[in-house]
Amino acid sequence: MSGEPDTMSDDTTPEKQGGQGPTLEEQIVSICRTTVGDGLRSVILFTEEDHDILYMRRDLEKMGEAVRTVKEQFVDNERLGFDSRETYDELMVDPDTEPDIGEYEFTIRVFSQGFISRVLVGERGVLLTTDAIDMDAFEEMAIALRRLLADA
Repeated sequence: MSGEPDTMSDDTTPEKQGGQGPTLEEQIVSICRTTVGDGLRSVILFTEEDHDILYMRRDLEKMGEAVRTVKEQFVDNERLGFDSRETYDELMVDPDTEPDIGEYEFTIRVFSQGFISRVLVGERGVLLTTDAIDMDAFEEMAIALRRLLADA
């Protein structure tokens, strides 16, 4: 079930911010909204200690605190990715690892009604939830988020 999409305010344009460009958070939401479209449910920026819900689709926002509690549980689970990423990084440089699978890029968890995707770069991660969408959109989004987070 796709809900009514949320929109970013006109206050996020550089002209409305006193000539400054968009914030990291606004850029993250823009990348996710552009690549995923109306199937995007939520976007969360997180670290090992904290998280911030950057975007939540209106139909989910109307559900109140219950949906925020679920998002918190998702984040707690996805924080484990910081540890597993270290393992994958170590295996990547081990010449005895077969087969060579390359560098960790992103994680997709597939459910019957949608997806959870996670991108980790350095000490930050982005978690998003979506309705069922084309898998190519995830790769496009992950590449753009990895570049943004690496440059931030």
